Amino acid sequence: MAAAIQGGGGVRKTEEFQELRPLLFSIAYRILASVSEAEDVVQETWLRYQATATQPGSARAFLSTVVTRISIDVLRSARVRREEYVGPWLPEPLLTDPYEDPARSAELADSLSMAALLLLQRLTPLERAVFVLREVFAFGFAEIASAVGRSEAACHQLAVRARRHMDAGRTRFDADRREREELAERFFDAFREGDVDGLTELLAADIHMIGDSGGKAPQFKPIILGVEKVIRVLAMFVPLVISSGGVVEAQQVNGQPGAVFRDRDGQVLSTWTLDILDGQIQTIRTVNNPDKLGHVGPVADAWASFREARHTSVGLRRPRSG
Repeated sequence: MAAAIQGGGGVRKTEEFQELRPLLFSIAYRILASVSEAEDVVQETWLRYQATATQPGSARAFLSTVVTRISIDVLRSARVRREEYVGPWLPEPLLTDPYEDPARSAELADSLSMAALLLLQRLTPLERAVFVLREVFAFGFAEIASAVGRSEAACHQLAVRARRHMDAGRTRFDADRREREELAERFFDAFREGDVDGLTELLAADIHMIGDSGGKAPQFKPIILGVEKVIRVLAMFVPLVISSGGVVEAQQVNGQPGAVFRDRDGQVLSTWTLDILDGQIQTIRTVNNPDKLGHVGPVADAWASFREARHTSVGLRRPRSG
């Protein structure tokens, strides 16, 4: 009988965990900005849940607390590694958020953007956890206090500080998602066609292009500022992609318009995300570090692709005069 009860409890735990897994991953990813670390945290959460001798009154409360506390611990140790990172550090790209809530779809999409995740990096681990639980997933302060091990009053203060920091630096995207997607489509069409004019007219004058290679992939320059310099780099990069048979696959990346770049064999070279405001592209963020792309698909040897492309590159259509 005891074995049967234990077995039934195990089945119940498995079902509850699988139902809550999307939420747990989404909490961990927003706190850590890393797909691989979030997956590890979710797995560790399951192991701890499985090992509990009794059935918690609320699986959601228990699992949310565990995943939050493990994420905070991982974040504290990860900060040291990120301080030693080579070049700009960007979040690991996420193509699909497994957690859906129609009532909070806007908050979920906004909190997933590269811009928002980078802002979260400026917060302390506790501020970040409180902000994610409160502002993104609408947890009550009693639940949050239990999850982070602080009083409700302290969590209120952490939430206020976090919200103030986030509001001060938040990127305001255009409200019309369809317009942003259409502009991104025009950008990547011009890219595929090698049309420098078409690219130039879509870029803001003070555009930023930021690349994360971690020192492990080809990179023209980590940070490029201004439309002339960005176009100069694109004019060098586009022929390499075209001539090597590379594929530019339009995708939503972190809830924003973007693309996955693949080599001729379909292996992943990089991901790009576009921040679009006032009908122009304000920021291009590229993740080229192969360590951050394995969850997107088989990763290409970017150095080999780069060397091959340089031998076979073709010219671009130059900008029209006048």
